[in-house]
Amino acid sequence: MNIQIFGKAKCFDTKKAERYFKERRIKFQSVDMVKYGMSPREFDSVRRAVGLENLIDEKAKGAELLRYLAYDEDKIEKLLEDQSLIKTPIVRNGKLATVGYCPEVWKTWE
Repeated sequence: MNIQIFGKAKCFDTKKAERYFKERRIKFQSVDMVKYGMSPREFDSVRRAVGLENLIDEKAKGAELLRYLAYDEDKIEKLLEDQSLIKTPIVRNGKLATVGYCPEVWKTWE
């Protein structure tokens, strides 16, 4: 397993996800979305796994603007430009990915 957790320092669900993997002694790489963000390639891999709409953090400041963008390409561009609009945590295991706290899915990866 090659686990990556993309999250925000102040995100409660990100902390819960990290704790989930620590408790099971599963190594993971933690990536601070605010500081480092996701590369376009990583973003595309996650988008294919979970779908574009699932990546949008409805509670984020400025997320309502994304609803008015007609084309997915425009939404993708905006999300890559302002990654604070992406819901966290994003947990990746190769081509598999989840958004949010999803221990029921992670169990199937073990």
